[in-house]
Amino acid sequence: MEAWAAAHASAFTGPTSEGAPGRGGTREVEDQVDDELSGLLASTVAPLGLELLDIERRSTLVRVVVDRVGGVDLEAIAVATRAVSAVLDSHDPFPGQRYTLEVSSPGVERPLRTPAHFERAVGEKVSVRTVAGGKGERRVTGRLQAADAHGFVLEGEDLPGGERRLSYDEVERARTVFEWGSTPPGSSRRNGQPARSARAPRAAARKPAKKVATP
Repeated sequence: MEAWAAAHASAFTGPTSEGAPGRGGTREVEDQVDDELSGLLASTVAPLGLELLDIERRSTLVRVVVDRVGGVDLEAIAVATRAVSAVLDSHDPFPGQRYTLEVSSPGVERPLRTPAHFERAVGEKVSVRTVAGGKGERRVTGRLQAADAHGFVLEGEDLPGGERRLSYDEVERARTVFEWGSTPPGSSRRNGQPARSARAPRAAARKPAKKVATP
């Protein structure tokens, strides 16, 4: 399932006139555009030491979420915004339309889209929505007990038998759930120093994108 595979670099060709997102285009075309754009932006922010966590396109907004070990500050967000903006000037996600680019850190709750994201979140509380047609409840919340290249295990009192294993193919969307007073897994003490008790506040930068002329 491409949405859960590791991001790959590819050229963003944009939608065809018959399938422009927001103008009656098919879901398949929108997914293809999102996958291409995700790969392109992942390769753009990687040299900056950042990981692309999520990308969202709306009618007048492109929201890009990036992160790195230790968190992202406003300076890193500003650098990423300039780099992403330059790429989108050449690979317009909304040909001929005005839109706003927003680049941000994930804040206290973050999307989980790849096996690496799940592995990093082991020990945290997560919320999962499964794809339609699967077995069991579609909305599942629990503690992420384990994760590997194929799937993950949630544990919780509300789960049958106390736990549930899901493959990545069964997941429609997933995110971490913020808990007041919680401590990130594996971070109780490092090098003899107490670790922070929660993620840093979300940092974000918004930039109106100029309208790009199209033939």
